[in-house]
This record gives sequence, structure tokens and C-alpha cells, in this order.
Amino acid sequence: MKRIYGIDLGTTHSLIAYSEGGTSHIVCDPETGSPLLPSVVSFLGPDQYVVGNAAKARALKHPRETIASVKRLMGLGWEHVSAEDRQAYPFAPEEGGGIVRFQIHGRTYTPPEISALILSELKRWVRVGLGEEVEQVIITVPAYFNDSQRQATRDAGRLAGLDVVRLLNEPTAAALAYGLDKKKQGHIAVYDLGGGTFDISILHLHEGIFEVLSTSGDTRLGGDDMDRLVVDVLLEDVPDSARTDPDVLQAALSAAEQAKRLLSEQDETVVQFEALGRTYQRRLNRQQLEHLVRPIVERTLDPCRQALSDAGLSNKDLDDVVLVGGATRMPLVRAIVREFFCRQPHTELDPDQIVALGAAVQAGVLSGRSDDVLLLDVVPLSLGIETVGGVMERIIERNTTIPCSVRQEFTTFVDNQTAVDFHVLQGERELAKDNRSLARFQLRGIEPQPAGVPRIEVTFTIDANGILNVTARDKRTGREQSVDVKPSYGLTDEEIERMLEESFEHAEEDVRQRLLIEARTDAESLLRVTRKQLSATHVPTEEQAAIDRAVAALEEAMQGEDYNLIRDRIEDLKQATDPLARRIMDEAIRAALENKRVDELA
Repeated sequence: MKRIYGIDLGTTHSLIAYSEGGTSHIVCDPETGSPLLPSVVSFLGPDQYVVGNAAKARALKHPRETIASVKRLMGLGWEHVSAEDRQAYPFAPEEGGGIVRFQIHGRTYTPPEISALILSELKRWVRVGLGEEVEQVIITVPAYFNDSQRQATRDAGRLAGLDVVRLLNEPTAAALAYGLDKKKQGHIAVYDLGGGTFDISILHLHEGIFEVLSTSGDTRLGGDDMDRLVVDVLLEDVPDSARTDPDVLQAALSAAEQAKRLLSEQDETVVQFEALGRTYQRRLNRQQLEHLVRPIVERTLDPCRQALSDAGLSNKDLDDVVLVGGATRMPLVRAIVREFFCRQPHTELDPDQIVALGAAVQAGVLSGRSDDVLLLDVVPLSLGIETVGGVMERIIERNTTIPCSVRQEFTTFVDNQTAVDFHVLQGERELAKDNRSLARFQLRGIEPQPAGVPRIEVTFTIDANGILNVTARDKRTGREQSVDVKPSYGLTDEEIERMLEESFEHAEEDVRQRLLIEARTDAESLLRVTRKQLSATHVPTEEQAAIDRAVAALEEAMQGEDYNLIRDRIEDLKQATDPLARRIMDEAIRAALENKRVDELA
């Protein structure tokens, strides 16, 4: 089989690795020999760009032409962009919501497009360094990434010409790199302190399968914050007028990063940088550095406490602690982690490379170069059925791990209904007409009963090959009907990209339409039941008048587009019919108890 590569598409740095002979190997930059590609893209002009160190070097002088830490914006809509990010990035003007876009040199770019340029550079490393073309990959993602963020990562891969065969949770990759999957069971904490973000994940391992029990963190906390504190110290020697000069800041930042790394290995160093035609020097020792950064490291402990609490565990329940991210090289970080978790963390592997190495382990499994346990795939787009009013009811959410099986109960909407039509759909929109039709089938032989009484169980089951089986069963009669479909069959990359973008761009309107349809449907159901009760029961004149007014108000509200008003009028009608409903219930109970002895009721 062709080699599959593992990619760590990181916030600060990205890496690519592969497995050979049971060992994982990092592919290095063929020009510099560095295993780390800075996750930065800088545009020199329309369709002209540089990636990596060259882009990072342009960042201070050309901030409006440079995109860094794009991972934090993957899969997000405008409503999720913080005020700080709105100031920091060259966003395109907001146009009615939808996915965020950058505007640089008259062109617009989405976060997946920027990430695709980073992935393309990693492909080039392999092509130049190993003489191979990268076709299939595993890309790692944070455990907390939601459906949209995961799909955006897949889209980035496709835009880079890659077949993304798996998305792998970063903490799971770290555990794989250390071979912790070989244990039968246990609880693992993965502490990931990178350049720009901090994540803590608690995993449960059972028979080679990892489950993420909880995750927490801070998307604005990392080694970069430590570097900036060191820069502030270095700039004390620089004239005030020059402290905002981009060249000075870039030189000081590079010196700060190097000093931080050196002080992880030695007790003291001389920090030196060139700026404004002169050399600046300052002696810095590990104790001074640790005094500066301790508050940052201690800020990571609150998310750790939260993650343990969410998982229902204590420190004593953990079997292993794994450190990930370049900042975890610092002796202070390791000491604080060791003290907090009451155990020695794993530090044997390079923390910058561990996630990529773990991805390579899983890539080796998928490419047939390893006999380890195979981790499971995910559903690429949500699956569901059409319900009353043309709404899509999701049964299986996008990125659910497969194989899986989900059951959900439905009922009839019309009295004495003996058959139900099922329309199976795929997509992320709220209305059935906007999603992709996969199959239609009918369940017959339902016993005629009042609307809302029959119980029809619908089961969606997806096997390891991605084949979907949909079964509908009348729980009273046991009659059932099923159909097999392939959820992803026939979808091109462009169609998936289009469906994803449309789900963002129309999200607000889709939700409004769904809420309106559901409110009208509930109103119709209540009106039907009310009329049925009124025709079978005598109602006092005053009570009848109140019900008639409530019915008229509800029918008038249903003609409009305000679903909140419809909901309010539904509640008004429920209150107006409450005395009637209670009398009907009392009469039903009285009839049930009539001529019954006490011992028969026991």
C-alpha cells in the first residue's frame, strides 16, 4: 500500500511524519534541516506568498499581509470572532455573517485556504527531501474541535490536494507516540502547552480504544506569552523611541525565544541582539526567567482542575501524564506539572514532535505497515430524516466516530395513519430541501390510531466501511422496513466545500425558518386536538368564548413570520383549554375506576 503521512497542523508550528519498520520519522525542511514549519503565511502580492520562516520574518513589518495562528479561526463564523482577533487580522468586510475571510492585496482567503498553503509546503518537503508525492494523510486536531472546525481541517487538506483519511485527536496521537495504547486500560492526562494555546485532555483507554473524557484549556496562553515577557526585559536597554520599531521587536523576539530554549538546558546565558546599528546584551539566568513566567504556568492549573472535575477523576486516578508542546521543555513547567499530578510525566520524546510522531503511528496502521489496533473513522456530514414541515432532523451528527448506531423515536401526525414515508438526508442545513437526498422508503402496516399515539423507532447504523443502514420499526406491531445507502457516495470535494460554506452562510436564516416551521406544526397539532375535544365535550359559554378567542389569536399569529409570537399564542390556548383538559382527564379516570374493587386496584 502507498505510504500514508501523519501531519500535525499546529497553531504555531506544523510537522509531517511517516512510519517505516515500526518507527516514526519526522520529515525535515530540505533546505534548513528543521523539523518545524512555522504556521505562518505572508502575501507579497496577489497570489504571491511565502510560508514558514520567511513569512514569520515579515510578520512585524507587514502584519496586514501576514496570517499566523490561523488554526484558532478554522471553522468559525463571524459571531465567534473575538474583538481582539478582529483588530489583529486583516478580515474581509463582514457580509451577512457566514465564515470568516481575510482580505489581502485585493483577494479574499478563508482559514482553510491559508491552512492549505501550509500543508502544501509540507508536501513540498516530502517531494524534495524523499522524492515522494504525498497523497493520503492523517491530520491531528485538538480534542475540543467541534464539527465545523474538524470539517474545515478536512477541507484544508482537500484544497491542498490531499486525501484526509482520518482526523486524529492530538492527545490521542501523543498517547500513541508513547505506546500507551499497548496497555489494557487506564486514565491518561495530556498536558499540551504550545506556542499560542494550552490544552489539557483526560483520556480513558480500554482495550486499545481511546475515549476523550474531558478537555479544557486556554486558546490565548502559551510559550509566546513567555517570549513577550522576556522581550519586555530586553527592551529596557533600548531607547524609548525605538521600542516599537518592527526591526527592533523582531530582533528582540528572536533573542528571547533562543534564550528561553537555552535556559531549559543551562543555568545562565547572555542574550544578544542587533538593532539600530548597535548590539544589545543582557545576562539572564534560569531563576530570573522562572520568576517572570511562573504566573503563566500556574494559569494552566485551573483548566487542569476543571478537566479532572469534568471527568469525575482525581489525581490519584491517573495512570500516565504526557507532556506536549515546546514550552513543556522548561524545568519549571515539568516541576509544576509533576507536583500537581503527583507523578512523573512522560518527557522522553521531543514535545514539539510528539503529536506528529503519534499521527505517523496511526498512519502506519492504515497503510498496512503496522499490525496495531486500527482507530476508527468519523461521519463526514450529518445524517437524518425529513420531518413534518420539511425540517431535517439530525440522527447522526457530523464527525461522529464510526461504526455507530443511533435510535430515535417518532410518531404520526395524522389520525389513523397506516403508513409513514421516510426521506433520508445528508448535510448541515436545517431544511430538508437544502440538503442532499440519499434514499426514500415507506413503512406500511401501522395500526390506525390517533395522531401522536404510534411509536416508530428509527435506527441509523453505520458500519466500519461507511455503509449506512436505516431501519424503521413500529414498536407495537414489530413491522419494519430498512434501506442501505452509502453516506459519502457521489460527493465531490467541491460539493462538500459548498455544503459546508452554505451551512455557515445561511445558518441564521435556516434556524429561523426551522423554528417557524416547528412553531406552526405544534400550533396545528394543538388546534386539531382542541377542536376534537370541543366536538366531544360540553363547554360552559364563558369558557368556550375564551377558547375561541385564543384559537383565533393563534390562527392569526400562524399567518405571520414571528415564531415567538406563535409560541406565546400556543401557551395562551393551552391555558384557556386547561380546565377542559382537566375535566376530560377526570372523566377518563372515573370511567377507568368505575365498578372496580379496591383489591383490583392494588
